[in-house]
Amino acid sequence: MRGSIFPLISAFTVVLVPVVFCVLSPSLLFLERTFPLSHRLELDHLIARDRARHARILQASVGGVVEFSVQGSSDPYVVGLYFTKVKLGSPPREFNVQIDTGSDILWVTCNSCSDCPQSSGLGVQLNLFDAASSSTAGLVPCSDPMCTSALQTSASQCSQSNQCSYSFQYGDGSGTSGYYVSDALYFDMVLVQSYIVNSSATVVFGCSTYQSGDLTKTEKAVDGIFGFGPGDLSIISQLSSRGITPKVFSHCLKGDGNGGGILVLGEILEPGIVYSPLVPSQSHYNLYLQSIAVNGQQLPIDPAAFLTSNNRGTIVDSGTTLAYLVEEAYDPFVSSITAIVQQSATPIVNKGNQCYLVPTSISEIFPPVSLNFAGSASMVLKPEEYLVHLGFANGAAMWCIGFQRAQEGVTILGDLVLKDKIIVYDLDRQRIGWANYDCSSSVNVSVTSGKEFLNAGQLSTSNSSRDMLFELLPLGIMGVLLHIDR
Repeated sequence: MRGSIFPLISAFTVVLVPVVFCVLSPSLLFLERTFPLSHRLELDHLIARDRARHARILQASVGGVVEFSVQGSSDPYVVGLYFTKVKLGSPPREFNVQIDTGSDILWVTCNSCSDCPQSSGLGVQLNLFDAASSSTAGLVPCSDPMCTSALQTSASQCSQSNQCSYSFQYGDGSGTSGYYVSDALYFDMVLVQSYIVNSSATVVFGCSTYQSGDLTKTEKAVDGIFGFGPGDLSIISQLSSRGITPKVFSHCLKGDGNGGGILVLGEILEPGIVYSPLVPSQSHYNLYLQSIAVNGQQLPIDPAAFLTSNNRGTIVDSGTTLAYLVEEAYDPFVSSITAIVQQSATPIVNKGNQCYLVPTSISEIFPPVSLNFAGSASMVLKPEEYLVHLGFANGAAMWCIGFQRAQEGVTILGDLVLKDKIIVYDLDRQRIGWANYDCSSSVNVSVTSGKEFLNAGQLSTSNSSRDMLFELLPLGIMGVLLHIDR
């Protein structure tokens, strides 16, 4: 759910011997921060952006509406939005697409798109997809299972020409429509220690012919959306269903400096990772949050506040900038923090947000916070993972609670708490794992065979008793860009 929205974004061809069909292979993407740290936004702007996204999530959960956030994050203190470069078509053409873990569909702008941006304020060149100029492109007919899938009935339509099309309308007034195509997606593939470039698989994605609202704004424009949700049409689902990659992806988002990080279609391995089961049959990544503790003391919150239903639950969303707690949890949380620090920091209210004037390091004053999930898995937050720094006042640093009061009954864990951690989305085993980590460091990726998809030249290899471990080195770059190739 990018930025903070939960909208939601195949037969494969690959130039290899048939053994490829039974191999699970991870893929690697590199992240950059979309906006520089020097670009500041008021906290209320971020909250408004996140809440617009959350309204779309709730719409999707009860009405099947598929939505994407089209806004970028300019907050200088948290990770922000991410996008990646992908190559589609024959000959391959490169597209910048925003990453959205809360949506399923990959879509890019068609050359016939009306009212679509022609330039981008992000410093990237915008490209248009032309199915007629790709020798491997094919239209998706209405009879195709991808079109007739029950999971896609709310987003799919049939034209008089028997062409499978879609129309997404978002809660913030933006929208896109177009038609589905199948074409080659290119990536670098590694077979043990030999690099094979220009590998490809046929995937189904959207070709956008119309965009409205924020999708038309040039200052935030990219070529489309790359959905990493759990649905059948997501690229991770399409590739893993044919054994091209494992049904798991991982990311590690750097929270300071120039940001950046790594996104892997595969499982990052780290000894300290703890796992918690996903709530089954959900369109987003829902976890069973059971309790919250501050400084080791469990808060007096009715566990029913965290139960999952159509309009309640706890969602992990790398697109949400901040984090949101249901009201039953928000008030006890803020009250507990204030009671602990008020002798050393001065509580103030800034534009409706609970803030503190801090004369020294926050690590010396503010307590750890523990989010406790099913499976005895706890996510322990350092002060900088639940506070945001909003400048200075009266000669002291002003830190504000980054958790916001959820307008509805959904607790949302965004980049504020996900940064500086390995996060593993294990769809095969229906669980999510995490561990604190320096995301500027290399990571190890498990490969259950000798094949892996990644950025050539960014790794070294070593052996283990069970798996081949590839050490992936992140790019420390400015922005939140994911690179499939260099």
